Amino acid sequence: MATEHVETDFDRELDDLPTDLRWREWIRRIEAVLFASASPVPRDDLARVVGQGASVDLLVEDLAAELEGRAFEVAQVAGGWLFRTRPCYAPAIRTAADVGDQLLDLSEFDVVVLAAIAYHQPITRDGLKDIFGKEISRDLIGRLHARDLIGTGPRSPRRGAPYTYVTTEQFLVAFDLESLQDLPDREQLEDAGVIHSQA
Repeated sequence: MATEHVETDFDRELDDLPTDLRWREWIRRIEAVLFASASPVPRDDLARVVGQGASVDLLVEDLAAELEGRAFEVAQVAGGWLFRTRPCYAPAIRTAADVGDQLLDLSEFDVVVLAAIAYHQPITRDGLKDIFGKEISRDLIGRLHARDLIGTGPRSPRRGAPYTYVTTEQFLVAFDLESLQDLPDREQLEDAGVIHSQA
């Protein structure tokens, strides 16, 4: 969300306001930025609208507390924050609005391939073939690309320099992860029988 444009007369500090009103205004500014953004807003971007000594984390915590009991919440995903509807309201939204194209609509195998990419990225199609013991179709890779769940990574340093695949910010948002560090532990997935270790 960062831009090159900077408001020269924008008063970040709000020194003319009493402390409690200054804090309230900073919360409202963060709320406005999150409301206007379609993607997670990083801490550095939010820091541009509040005073230099203000804690973005505490301001976001206070905003989240104010939203308690509301239909939407502040979520920390993909290295930033965004507004999202609480999951319990998903049926109401689907009933009232046409949001079918926003559903991931992935098969179980699609999700398993996506997980393999997430855990082994950057990975080539040959790398996926090694994991699954069969060729992964270009159609499946295309579906994951079309949903912006994967992107093209660096070219592999192997003969022919094949493309690699990596997960995207949309992957983190779709699976409610702040970063790839939040992926489930591989050993736990192996113990649960979800994935099998490579012997």
